[in-house]
Amino acid sequence: MRTFIEKLCDRYKVSETYVQSLLNCMEEVHFKKRDLIVREGTKNCNLYFIKTGIWRAYYHKDGVDTTIWFASDGEAAFSVWGYVDNAYSLINIEVMCDSVAYCISRTALNQLFASSIGLANLGLRLMDHQFLQQENWLISSGSPRAKERYLNLIKETPELLQYVPLKHIASYLWITPQSLSRIRAKIASSPQ
Repeated sequence: MRTFIEKLCDRYKVSETYVQSLLNCMEEVHFKKRDLIVREGTKNCNLYFIKTGIWRAYYHKDGVDTTIWFASDGEAAFSVWGYVDNAYSLINIEVMCDSVAYCISRTALNQLFASSIGLANLGLRLMDHQFLQQENWLISSGSPRAKERYLNLIKETPELLQYVPLKHIASYLWITPQSLSRIRAKIASSPQ
């Protein structure tokens, strides 16, 4: 099994030296299932790297939660509004299972980026990854291939099924929980 640092290096295409330099300046924090890391309407300018656990970001509209991303071991998580603009967040970030993460404030992170071109490049890769993640989510919302989206999601992050209620996975896939149940039943009954 790949280590946390190896996952970070692979995901963000950066050397272990830079990842280790960054982690040395971060605080290890522990969260319990259902903790809200970021609450809609509040400011949170921190960047988190998830060492263990699964988190989800979602927003409320008309009494309905819509999940916009999941993050797990070796991934960064943050409120774009708080991080980029020191603004009030439009999303919530919730811990789906007991988690350990590393945390750093935007101010401290900017000082690190100013000290090293390698660390600054890591920051650019973090933003690139965030943009790609959001664009993939937006594109998938118009896709009629919910089964394919589900299979890809579970292939990329199989532990979601263990820790995330199906209603949140359905929300992320832009389908109803009932549609997800039908998809899962078809997959289970199809010959392998």
